[in-house]
Amino acid sequence: MSQVPTNKPFPKPISFRKLLGPSFIILALGLGSGEVILWPFLSSNYGLGIAWGALLGITFQFFINMEIERYALIKGESVFVGINKIFPRAAYWFILSTFLGFGLPGIVAAAAAIFGFVFGIEDFRWIAIGLLLIIGFMLSAGRTVYGTMENITKTIITIGIPFVIVLAAVLTTKTDWTALGQGLLGIGDGYAFVPAGLSLATLLAAFAYSGAGGNLNLTQSIYIKEEGYGMGAYSQKISGLFKNIKNKQEIKLTGESFELTDENIKNFKAWWKKINLEHLLVFWLVGFVGISVLMVLAFSTTFGLSSNAQGISFVINEGVIIGEQVTPLVGILFLLVVAVMLFQTQLGVMDSTSRIMAENVALKKVDHGKPVNLSKIYFTFVWAQIMFGIALFLFNISEPRFLIVLGAVINAVAMFVHIGLVNWTNHKLLPKILRPHWFRKMVLMIIFLFFGIFSTITIGDVILGIIPS
Repeated sequence: MSQVPTNKPFPKPISFRKLLGPSFIILALGLGSGEVILWPFLSSNYGLGIAWGALLGITFQFFINMEIERYALIKGESVFVGINKIFPRAAYWFILSTFLGFGLPGIVAAAAAIFGFVFGIEDFRWIAIGLLLIIGFMLSAGRTVYGTMENITKTIITIGIPFVIVLAAVLTTKTDWTALGQGLLGIGDGYAFVPAGLSLATLLAAFAYSGAGGNLNLTQSIYIKEEGYGMGAYSQKISGLFKNIKNKQEIKLTGESFELTDENIKNFKAWWKKINLEHLLVFWLVGFVGISVLMVLAFSTTFGLSSNAQGISFVINEGVIIGEQVTPLVGILFLLVVAVMLFQTQLGVMDSTSRIMAENVALKKVDHGKPVNLSKIYFTFVWAQIMFGIALFLFNISEPRFLIVLGAVINAVAMFVHIGLVNWTNHKLLPKILRPHWFRKMVLMIIFLFFGIFSTITIGDVILGIIPS
């Protein structure tokens, strides 16, 4: 299979309305981890003085994601292809860290626990197993996987977030929003920035999941390619499994190159301006509004309840109290909306992680001159993760928040690694005129050091907590 790039013209940008898409998916990937669970959990237990962390975390991820998008826009290939050219062994790290970080089924466990409460089913593990199987069949049945994901996530976000905003408008007070404003400055009730008793692991997990987090950020490059943005216009898509049984689909992993003509550079800059705006509005703005509203709603309804610290009990408490303050039906609807948002997050995570691992396996196959069927590799990882999750549930490893926090700490370390790899790859492989300016480079260095230092301190804290003095 030939993978030699040929010169193509850099495509002209499309309208901004048609551009909306990839950021909805990356936004949806964070809904069930940071937005719905971790940051509201922190606000329900420690107040809104930690809101600064959510703002800082999602701002960090905006800059991280845009450099990942930069590579895909220019090269028309995923950033994994570029990293593999400079760091050939990195593919093994991405496969291992992705499976460890996201194979833990904490998000779907949280969805199942809420569904179990609503329908009076105490052992939610069987619900979780059923949800995992549904995810597998949903991803396998679509004509193209990306089209399936984009349609589902847009629908859920456009219904779920407005519903929560309306609830917050009805149930919260001016005092609650004042507390949020103070929290964005690090001013809490009796503390500044970090409250006493908050574990570093939980705080790092929340930082990592202020958005997608972990290696999931890297799928932005795959989605840019799948949407056909920039040089991705010359790439192919992953077909659904059941559409691909008879006809083998061999996909070219590498992109196409273009000459640095005035016209091509002009088209790149026009694309770059539009995808920055799209990501700023959809991922950063909608994401931050979502986090803020859910934090304030959790604070307003459940702050101070002793049972909040147990797993995801604060979500159940929210539903019960909303039912008491409005009507029981609205409380149930809230819980169902949260559960569905969690489910679609797990769906998106399963898709994205399978893409990451499949592409890295495929890269190694190409390196050794072996034929590649990316769709089949992708679906192998989809069902491998599903079977792994089912096995954990059968062995009664199912506490949602424990699984989410453990996975998030692993993913924070993965973020530290991929930030360094992506930025070095961009520096080495992209033409100088298309590389980030000094301001973005400085911001990315700060983010890189932040995750490196924070991860090291957290891991040291966990080790010291395990080893007796």
